Parts: sequence; C-alpha cells; structure tokens
Amino acid sequence: MSRPPTFTPPPGTRAHRLRTARGEFAAITGEPADGSVRGTVLLLPGFTGSKEDFIALHGPLGAAGYRTVAVDGRGQYESAGPAHDEAPYAQAELARDVLAQVAALGVGRVHLLGHSLGGLIARAAVIADPAPFASLTLMASGPAAVTEPQRQRLKLLRDALTALDMAQVWEAIQALDAPEDAADVRGDGAELRRRWMLNSPAQLIATGRQLCDEPDRVAELAAVAPPVHVVSGERDDTWPVPLLDEMAARLGAGRSVIAGAEHSPNTDRPLETAAALAAFWDLHPTA
Repeated sequence: MSRPPTFTPPPGTRAHRLRTARGEFAAITGEPADGSVRGTVLLLPGFTGSKEDFIALHGPLGAAGYRTVAVDGRGQYESAGPAHDEAPYAQAELARDVLAQVAALGVGRVHLLGHSLGGLIARAAVIADPAPFASLTLMASGPAAVTEPQRQRLKLLRDALTALDMAQVWEAIQALDAPEDAADVRGDGAELRRRWMLNSPAQLIATGRQLCDEPDRVAELAAVAPPVHVVSGERDDTWPVPLLDEMAARLGAGRSVIAGAEHSPNTDRPLETAAALAAFWDLHPTA
C-alpha cells in the first residue's frame, strides 16, 4: 500500500473532476508557477493507490515547467465505478479511459507516466493508440506478471474481498502488516482507511488478477512506443530491479534508478524522482 505524505493538495495545485467522454475522474492538477508550460504529464497510480501518490511531485515538476495531472482510475478512491461488476475494469477498458482523459485535457500530445499497475494500464493505452503520447514512463512497473510472493498475496486479497466487506478486509490487512508497517498506518490511518473504503471491490479484484496474469507485452510496446523511460528504486519486491533493467534494454529505453527508494520512488524520494523525470521529458518535447 502506497503512503503519500499528505492527502491535502499542495499550494499551486487544484483538486477537480476531469470530465471525459467516458465519465468523470477525480484529479489533482499542478501548474508551473510562472505560467510557462514545457509539457503536460498524465500520472496514473498503482494498485490500491490514488492520485495523492504523486502529491510530492507536483511542486518540483511545476518548477521544471511541467503541468501535472494525477488521476484516480475508474473505481479507484474518488473516481466512481461499479462495486460488483468486474467488466468495466478489464485492462482494455481502463486503457480507453486513459485515452479519453488525454483527449479531455485538450493540450495535444502528453507525457504519460504509470506507477506499478498504472504502468501496465499506460502500456496498454500506448499499444492501443500511441499517437497522443510524447513519451511513456514506466515507474516500478515490469514486463509481465508480478513475482510469485506478490501473486500469493494478491490471491489472498482477492479471496478476502469475495468473502468479507471492505471494512473487514481493512482490519485483516492491518493485522497481517509487519509492526513497522502498522505503525506507519496508525500515523495517517484515517485517510488511508478512507481511501481503501472508497475503492470498488470489483476494481481491486479485477486489477489484482491483471497483476497476476499480465503477459509479456514488451515486444508489442517496442513496435509502437514513443520514447520510453523505465524508473525504479534501487530495490523492488514487486518486479526485481534486474528484470526492469532487462525490460529497459529490450525497449531501448532511458533508465533511472533512484537511490534510497523502493517500489514507490514518487513517495520515497520525490525530489530525486522529479529531477530524473524532468530531465527525460526535456529531451522529448510535446510539440
């Protein structure tokens, strides 16, 4: 579970609804302070995450000249979605949501970034239609399914979601957390619990299955992709760092490893992560 430093939009950003042809999505948008925009970035969060996972990136990316738009996906936190029907959460449907979000921004080509599960969805969107994207950044997001230990954890979660309500599953997660993780949750537990409770169970079940069953689509992506940037921490239990190195080589991608970060460089080391992102986007203007 990602743990953003705050759920309060920082100065220079606004929380709003992004209205698209496929419905409304909760968003936080940040603007460069001087009004000079080098490009627009669409940020997709990971499994059990939300737009707030990027909250510490808006300031430094805005200072670098980038408009940042972080969204909750369908059925994720503050974006509505059906609670019991998994069909709207098929990966192809979520990819169509991303294409609709880009169209709704109305700014031409954008830089697309997906974290973890968001990277798989971003990849699917680019494969479906690469034209709207100036670049693709895959952050802590690998070539295929997650590691076997993670698949086992996700199966336990899916089983729990089919037998228990969201509040009961939350309590079970807290009981299973390592002591240091439980202490982290107690620090901002009310906001984290609220985020969990607003997630659609069907979305969690469907996307959790995607993480376990995702095929290797690197060759498909390489055939159509705009410039690609693979970003990770120096340690990752979801997709091992050597696997991400190999994927970057297969894609001919830029590669950034953020020192001191793990699966969420965006929250672990936001300043260093923002610097690496901006340096890559500067090489690939949206115009």
